[in-house]
Amino acid sequence: MGHAAESLLTEQVHAADCGTIVYSPGGRYGPRYQTDFQLVLLHTGHLTVTIDGTSHPVTPGNVVLLKPGHWEYFEFAPDRETWHRWIAVDVPDTGAAELDAFPFMLPISPEINQLTDLMLAMKPGAAADSPRMKCLGLAALHQFSHEYQCEEPAAIAHASVVAAKRAIHERFAHDWSFNELAMQVNVTPEHLIRLFHAHENTTPIKYLWHYRVRQAVEMLAVTDGTAAEIAERCGFKSAIHFSKCLKQRTGKSPTEIRREAWRKKEESEPAKRDQF
Repeated sequence: MGHAAESLLTEQVHAADCGTIVYSPGGRYGPRYQTDFQLVLLHTGHLTVTIDGTSHPVTPGNVVLLKPGHWEYFEFAPDRETWHRWIAVDVPDTGAAELDAFPFMLPISPEINQLTDLMLAMKPGAAADSPRMKCLGLAALHQFSHEYQCEEPAAIAHASVVAAKRAIHERFAHDWSFNELAMQVNVTPEHLIRLFHAHENTTPIKYLWHYRVRQAVEMLAVTDGTAAEIAERCGFKSAIHFSKCLKQRTGKSPTEIRREAWRKKEESEPAKRDQF
């Protein structure tokens, strides 16, 4: 891999953009010709992206890097909504050797999620070619590259944590019990707790609820589903339980979260690139 991403400078970046979108069941997009680097964070549903005739399935909880110079076609889950977010970085002078150095897919990390959150929050008041957006877009590529370099030893050291998080990401609406989650990754419940405390500074069940809340907040922002529908999709016991959890963790009700997100959306400028 080397340090291809880290060798890129802000001056080489022409623009950086971001977005969030939900596709209805059976949605399709393309074909299109990819002209920039694009990180696609898949949160719910399913995605199959065909690149130059080769199909790549993508499951929730993963981020993929699309590279310039390829034809792409996107097919989304036939039976449920698919929600993803993206960061696009236009670096026109990147050489072929640097392109090949980048991986295709990694698990979504908290850092990549936070960078996406920050870019989306800044987008209404910042142009795609502004220094702020370019720096954040490049930081996302740097982080993706860094995580790839660290992925193999980390996966060996924390295989059970990685597997448990993947199970949560892919089925966060499932009524997981602690014992069931431990059985899913072939360790004892006690050992899984120790691993999560050591590597995530939390417990598996607290991680699950944090992830559910995060997904629910984003669904409120980007879909028109009712609070009851989103509560069911995200694994909450009822709309009342959903509202209580969000109020405790965010300080806002579902209605307040949606109203604020839609207000920001109305204030933002029209997107300057195609969203898929």
